[in-house]
Amino acid sequence: MPALDTQTKVAVVGAGAMGSGIAQVAAQAGHQVYLHDQREGAAEAGRDSIAKQLQRRVDKGKMQQQELDDVIGRIQPVAKLDQVADAGLVIEAIIEDLQIKRQLLANLEDLCTGDAILATNTSSISVTALGAEMNKPERLVGMHFFNPAPLMALVEVVMGLATSKAVADTIHATATAWGKKPVYATSTPGFIVNRVARPFYAESLRLLQEQATDAATLDAIIREAGQFRMGAFELTDLIGHDVNYAVTNSVFNSYYQDPRFLPSLIQKELVEAGRLGRKSGHGFYPYGENAEKPQPKTEPAHQSDESVVIAEGNPGVAAPLLERLKAAGLTIIERDGPGQIRFGDAVLALTDGRMATERAATDGIANLVLFDLAFDYSKATRLALAPADQTSEAAVSCACALLQKAGIDVSLIADRPGLVIMRTVAMLANEAADAALHGVATVADIDLAMKAGLNYPEGPLSWSDRLGAGHVFKVLNNIQNSYAEDRYRPALLLRKNAFAQKGFYS
Repeated sequence: MPALDTQTKVAVVGAGAMGSGIAQVAAQAGHQVYLHDQREGAAEAGRDSIAKQLQRRVDKGKMQQQELDDVIGRIQPVAKLDQVADAGLVIEAIIEDLQIKRQLLANLEDLCTGDAILATNTSSISVTALGAEMNKPERLVGMHFFNPAPLMALVEVVMGLATSKAVADTIHATATAWGKKPVYATSTPGFIVNRVARPFYAESLRLLQEQATDAATLDAIIREAGQFRMGAFELTDLIGHDVNYAVTNSVFNSYYQDPRFLPSLIQKELVEAGRLGRKSGHGFYPYGENAEKPQPKTEPAHQSDESVVIAEGNPGVAAPLLERLKAAGLTIIERDGPGQIRFGDAVLALTDGRMATERAATDGIANLVLFDLAFDYSKATRLALAPADQTSEAAVSCACALLQKAGIDVSLIADRPGLVIMRTVAMLANEAADAALHGVATVADIDLAMKAGLNYPEGPLSWSDRLGAGHVFKVLNNIQNSYAEDRYRPALLLRKNAFAQKGFYS
């Protein structure tokens, strides 16, 4: 289906930050836009806010004054809802309340022409439920923008049970014409992003609760090894713990309290204490003029006269680490083996989901030190290490010295299953695989949603493929065996792909 012609008028109901942002996007794409809010003066304030934001672009030379004037000229604040009656697309961006949204949609059905498309920007309410009392629910579609709408590329085009495919296709094409990256999703709790992203927060929260290390160190590992834009604690402080905790609870309850989505007691305490993050002045970190952000734990320099590294077996995804060590002047001796790196007293191995202590005892490895996954070992500036309880202090020192010789900061963490990046990526891939299995979205759209909506360095299913067929499945099995919890059960699609020895993009 083609995109809506720019001659089609667009109405946005709700002139808050999100509604105003959507109005700006539509106006910049060339549409005449009605902006309505039931609060007196809110629509005018929304347009003024858009003008101020665009003026900054003009002042920086990133936009022409005429273009700003044209955009603002296409945004018309309207005081009464019936003034949007001739719009061909109406997007509601009001409070997340089922009954209030239903009443608005009922009013819009009465006001607008029969072929007008009604869209909801809801992030958490079922599109099917919103359309259940409509006369023509086939005209209702989710058009979920991400905040701030003018900057964030992703739009989730969400189809309820009755949504017309033609309507969804038109909105998908329109979002593309507006410069966005749309993805299709079915109306299930959390849609794509708010569902698949839950482990990103949950695994860091659990590691903090298990005292693997502190919040600043976990965030640094996520950023500097995983190449995510922000760590989980920085991000939840930015989002607001009341908001993030509420979404987690909503998804948890919507999936009949599936343990995969179990909320965190630590976050619950923050909400109850009113420590909501940046907006309250304190969350995991303090904020304010004189606030000092805690620094991550980084190992001091460890000395070693060793210059020979013995690589036993295929290093797999960690191969760039060996190249980096070679570039640092170390001699690499390669021989057959189980994929381990020997340096001095230490035996280093990439985590496979087992605790180092268990793996050392089971596999009979003396002085084992596990290292974490990195998005790109050739560029990682920090890695997490976890030694087995049986490992000597001298071997731990050798392991730290080896990475430091390659210019990598080392954070020692307590011995926990899967360390930090590996378990986070494995759980993201697990949830993404389950969403794909249940037809929430295609594999490609899930990966695109996580990159465009949350700025992930790679889609979780693509990342899973890069680790190798069956690798994430093995890691999750080992983590589940360690905890004996259903939370870490591997998705059926991961299991099938592991036994077929294929990836999601094979």
